[in-house]
Amino acid sequence: MGDSVINWHSGVPSSTTHHLLLNNSVKIPRLGLGTFRSKGEEVKSAILWALRSGYSQVDTASVYKNEVEIGQALKDSGIPRENIFVTSKVSPYEQGFDNALEAVCQILERLGTEYLDLCLIHWPGAAKLELRSEKNKELRHETWKALEKLYLEKKCRAIGVSNFTQQHLECLLSSGCVVKPSVNQVEMHPYLIQKPLRDFCRHNEILLQAYSPLGVGSLLADPVVCEIASSRQRTPAQILLRWGLQHNVVVLPKSVKKDRIVENAAIFDFVLSNEEMARLDSLDCSHHFCWSPDGVL
Repeated sequence: MGDSVINWHSGVPSSTTHHLLLNNSVKIPRLGLGTFRSKGEEVKSAILWALRSGYSQVDTASVYKNEVEIGQALKDSGIPRENIFVTSKVSPYEQGFDNALEAVCQILERLGTEYLDLCLIHWPGAAKLELRSEKNKELRHETWKALEKLYLEKKCRAIGVSNFTQQHLECLLSSGCVVKPSVNQVEMHPYLIQKPLRDFCRHNEILLQAYSPLGVGSLLADPVVCEIASSRQRTPAQILLRWGLQHNVVVLPKSVKKDRIVENAAIFDFVLSNEEMARLDSLDCSHHFCWSPDGVL
């Protein structure tokens, strides 16, 4: 893929721009392979296909239980480690300062790497706590302090959060954090366009990553999506991913099928019109296909 790059918060990337700059000047690919529920030989094959198709970002997490296989695939690819952007996440079971430090050490060991390009707090709440427990706030702030330490020790090139609402981010930013989050990874697609959160994150130079950017079958079969895809001679998946790119979001489609992985990478040679973007935006109904963090204190 190309090596053009832009500060996403200070300009609109072109259709051929393959990278963005985070708020700490680390370069991040605009497309990555999601690996949730992908395991064993299946995930190893998927990563190798993706890397051969031009992907240079792989997204995983402690709770996915696939980091060993991903690490092996990265090694087997023969691609230098510095040319692959690797993200993992500290799980709700690993929150707290000491727990998070140990969790990231274990993540690095499983992946067989000396550093992560991006490390995220996976969820704003901690495991086994009530959603409205004040302890959630305390533990995620402790976890953030651990990620700051790892960042300053260069174990993580960038740090961020996942599934954080504006309220969670405001609380973190006002807590005296030393390092501002570079990324907030959330569910985003035309049924859940996240505009207030996008605006807040853009104002604070926090890049949004979109997981589940294709939603599920109902979104891929939506008449508006299919009509635009037909007129463009593209697939519905390509239209949805392109929509995400044009909202200055990093998209992380998940697939273990070679043809879908290749297809999902072919999104840098066309641009949706303003009218097409508006039609897709109009599908918003605040619908989560995955988990909503709104109830977490």
